[in-house]
Amino acid sequence: MYVDFPYQIDHRGRTAETSHPDHVRDLIEQLLFTTPGERVNRPDFGCGLLELVFAPNSPELAATLQASTQAALQRYLGDVLTVIELTVLAEESTISVTLRYRLLSTGEIQTETIEGSVTP
Repeated sequence: MYVDFPYQIDHRGRTAETSHPDHVRDLIEQLLFTTPGERVNRPDFGCGLLELVFAPNSPELAATLQASTQAALQRYLGDVLTVIELTVLAEESTISVTLRYRLLSTGEIQTETIEGSVTP
């Protein structure tokens, strides 16, 4: 079992645990919405999606978001998953990432949609 994210206490008063597939989903969410420089001991960790959320929407922005997300997933989670399909949409102050991936430990295919928003 793995520690659940965000950290919480379960009904027994202990650290909440989660399964491997849920843990990988939590890792993806942390990677996508962490801004590079935000973590002291890993200043290069993150994807920077939220930095671009207010940039003018264009095909170039969509391509940039897609490329940076794909690169970050391969760099930081390449030992846990293989990306099959990735779609990143930016609309107003919301980023939506739909990711289809294969868990390397089990071969299981997962599809997740993760959304994040920023208030100006």
